[in-house]
Amino acid sequence: MTLAYNDAANVQILLAVYNGGAHLAEQLESIAAQGHPHWRVIASDDGSWDNSRTVLDAFGEDHSVIVHDGPRQGAAANFLSLLGHADPNDWVAFADQDDIWLPDKLERSLAALKDIPPETPALFCSRSWISDADGNPLRLSPPRPRPICFRNALVQNVVAGNTILLNPAATHLVQAAAQEAGKVVIHDWWIYQIVSGAGGRIVHDDEPTLLYRQHGQNEIGANDSARERAKRIGMIVTGRFRDWNAINIAALRRSEDRLAPENRSLLNGFAEMRASTLPLRLWRLGRLRLYRQGRASTVALWLAAALNRL
Repeated sequence: MTLAYNDAANVQILLAVYNGGAHLAEQLESIAAQGHPHWRVIASDDGSWDNSRTVLDAFGEDHSVIVHDGPRQGAAANFLSLLGHADPNDWVAFADQDDIWLPDKLERSLAALKDIPPETPALFCSRSWISDADGNPLRLSPPRPRPICFRNALVQNVVAGNTILLNPAATHLVQAAAQEAGKVVIHDWWIYQIVSGAGGRIVHDDEPTLLYRQHGQNEIGANDSARERAKRIGMIVTGRFRDWNAINIAALRRSEDRLAPENRSLLNGFAEMRASTLPLRLWRLGRLRLYRQGRASTVALWLAAALNRL
């Protein structure tokens, strides 16, 4: 089925940069090759000492590019700072410095959100082609078989930030909430939580929109291999996940007035569950009906709750 395409939308592409010169030019070229012509790159250079700034300046000679200095507090803070430079009335896409966008990425993303009422915050995301350091596709990123909503967002990030497109209503929401959030674990997880928590729409496309390059300097990296999945499940049971949840809860509570009533209740129930003694903790987790996308990671979620590491 071919979706209607919003050909008049202005898209601001928020590009976080830090020593990305090795692959940045190829990413920018893939943006320039987009079928959708109405875009502008807003980049934030977080203190690069390589040729990243030179690459951005050269690209800006022929394309619409604005470059800001980043806060130098890590990738999450750099992306949140970029939100402050965005026009709240436009669509917003997020871009990593080392990917390769497929030529129809923006067209497909816009088409997927076109028929959602304009007052409803909406977020598009998709799978990716996992590629090697040279940009050769290797395999698809994992599917998302279960509903993508706040019950999932509280305990798992399945929204790949490099595939995100926000409609203007979501731009307004996320931009305002970013002023309140304080520290976040990573920007895309927080955005998933805020948009879904506020009752917005999350549209996930099972078809990939970009090549997700894997190399030695990835900030996060793919988690689709058995080894990486085991590593991330291990984070749940070792306690790192508990620290992340504490950060997420604090950030969400600073914006709790923006959450739908049922999701505000769910957030409070999640916090209460974490502070409960063992029998009550497991009972409350069952009542909350939180879940992760995979069976093994959902089992790990329950194990973490049993060990008080959730």
